[in-house]
Amino acid sequence: MSDSRIREIRRIRANPRFRHYPEYKESGVEWIGKVPKHWKIKRLKYVADLNMGQSPPSEEYNSDQIGTPFLQGNAEFGTHHPTPKIYCPTAKKHASLGDILVSVRAPVGAINVADQEYGIGRGLCAICPRTNRHYAKYLLEVVRIELHVVATGSTYEAVAVDDVSNLICVVPPLSEQIQIATFLDRETEQIDELIRIKERRIELLQEQRTALINQAVTKGLDPNVEMKPSGVEWIGEIPSHWNVVPLTKYLESIIDYRGRTPEKTEDGRFLVTAKNIRDGQIDYEISQEFTSEDEYQRIMTRGIPQISDVLFTTEAPLGEVANVNDVAIALAQRIIKFRPKQDFLNPYFLKYWILSYSFQSDLLRYATGSTAVGIKASKLCLLKLNLLPLKEQQRIVDYLDQKTQETNKLITAEQRKIELLKEYRQSLISEAVTGKIDVQNEV
Repeated sequence: MSDSRIREIRRIRANPRFRHYPEYKESGVEWIGKVPKHWKIKRLKYVADLNMGQSPPSEEYNSDQIGTPFLQGNAEFGTHHPTPKIYCPTAKKHASLGDILVSVRAPVGAINVADQEYGIGRGLCAICPRTNRHYAKYLLEVVRIELHVVATGSTYEAVAVDDVSNLICVVPPLSEQIQIATFLDRETEQIDELIRIKERRIELLQEQRTALINQAVTKGLDPNVEMKPSGVEWIGEIPSHWNVVPLTKYLESIIDYRGRTPEKTEDGRFLVTAKNIRDGQIDYEISQEFTSEDEYQRIMTRGIPQISDVLFTTEAPLGEVANVNDVAIALAQRIIKFRPKQDFLNPYFLKYWILSYSFQSDLLRYATGSTAVGIKASKLCLLKLNLLPLKEQQRIVDYLDQKTQETNKLITAEQRKIELLKEYRQSLISEAVTGKIDVQNEV
């Protein structure tokens, strides 16, 4: 499929392919609006059996595949079906094959389908529809938005079983449920396939970007330069006038911000966490957390950042890097700040070096941990760095800035197309299960 498919699927209501039902009635629910006259409106508890999860004591879990696969919450959810990480022989609540699993704790409303029997914890509700299961799954993808309205909680949002059981459901005759589900199975699979193609395109672009960075910081920009063995297997040959040195040798300061977790507030100083650092930059949108001015003064006594300082994540995730572009930020746990000696090391070159495949491979050699892989500050001196003349470092930075910007624009364009596809997918499901379009002749 090509991008022309995207243009086609945007025209859902205007597309003459989709008809409307001959007669409608008011549903009595504002966000649903009108529904076909012969359809019914019912609470979920009248069209499905609900089973709220319950969590046994933690000592009864195991990872040795003893007992029933156990789901604690949506953390085990995949694209369609969950992937269990633990097992529990004493699970009190279960989901059966085909049950729809709905998350009742943050993020509220995530959905998967049970592909086998599972024990379920208190973060999940198993729903066994008395309607067509495929239709019910699509319907829940739409009506789950109501759960966000009633969710409560300060540490994390959650909903009760009554909130789930009282969800408003649109119920067509069984024959139409089957036709709608069949139509949506086919259409969403086409959309999902296009999304997979674009996700793979993004992966290839990211791989190309990493390869470009690795080539520049390990071999330089001159293809005719004389080379010499670096003495490090994973670096290979380097230009003859370069040297391999310990990563920390030409750092003016190394500040580890690990310690007590900063207290979060609704506003104040922006708190850059490890989640905010990705793809070589600080992403201020992916996670927005703040800390008070008093807390800022406490946690930043170790050192206020300067423009171009290098931020390095030590775990969860390990090895992400970015240059500081705002000195007013606060820095959270799992971040180490490097300040290079300016007479020897360009901070933006250091960022590209850390992004390189060669450095990341070296980093993993010294990483430890099973649940969250990380590196101890004491191990940083064992990591290697290619050191080259400052002017050459700057030329490489300028080159990579241009090339990565071009690649990033392509990635952003693909990500936007994926967003549009997902928006259309959700819109198509909503239009079909609420009867705004008649898809009976599309099956």
